[in-house]
Amino acid sequence: MRETTLVRVADGVHLVHGSNTNWVVLSEGGAVTLVDCGYPGDRELLLRTLSELGHAPEAVTAVLVTHAHNDHIGSAEYLNRVHGTPVYLHEAEVGHARREFLDQVGVGRVLMNAWRPGVLPWAVHALRSGGTADARVTTPEPLPATSGALDLPGRPVPVHTPGHTSGHCAFMLPDHGVLISGDALVTGHPTSGVKGPQLLPVMFDKDRGRAVESLGALEDLACDTLLPGHGPVHHGSVAHAVCRARELAC
Repeated sequence: MRETTLVRVADGVHLVHGSNTNWVVLSEGGAVTLVDCGYPGDRELLLRTLSELGHAPEAVTAVLVTHAHNDHIGSAEYLNRVHGTPVYLHEAEVGHARREFLDQVGVGRVLMNAWRPGVLPWAVHALRSGGTADARVTTPEPLPATSGALDLPGRPVPVHTPGHTSGHCAFMLPDHGVLISGDALVTGHPTSGVKGPQLLPVMFDKDRGRAVESLGALEDLACDTLLPGHGPVHHGSVAHAVCRARELAC
């Protein structure tokens, strides 16, 4: 395991750097909430990092999904089918997880952007990691109808942030001042030459305008640590991170 693969952020909060995509392990006693779970090809790493933290797969109480792209739901169906782990998403993302529709960059658009630095190596890696595999979740469930913390390890609070996909959802951990932002706000990506808080390159967003608007839902959150779907941990005001991402998007 790479030294930087597993990053302790706070008691019971760990960020895992998978193959180009991150996920978060929230531990509470012997129970776990997973927020995202990487590519299908990241399964061995997923299970290994759980073991490193002292957890068997059966300890995963739920998988929370920020959005249903293959690099974020790669082992969700496996955990549900083999261990009965429920998979929760925003209600607008449930059909996407079932693959009733696909809010995802197409091959044609990737090829149109192949001249950009990093795009072809990223695309090859995505293919090898299962980026176009059938990773649909058979029985995804909408997030419980609550305006507060979910009754799950880590007590995450959902924050709807549409734009990257229709039902994209970030999760706040108020007790730790941590924001798990998924792809609504990242700190790096193999196809981006920019480091630090930013939106993903525009080709990845279903609706760029809504993605920019959704930064406003994160701006006033009392968080000083950002755990993105791509890139390293960011320490500092989320409001300042949002401001920088907004400026870069203009």
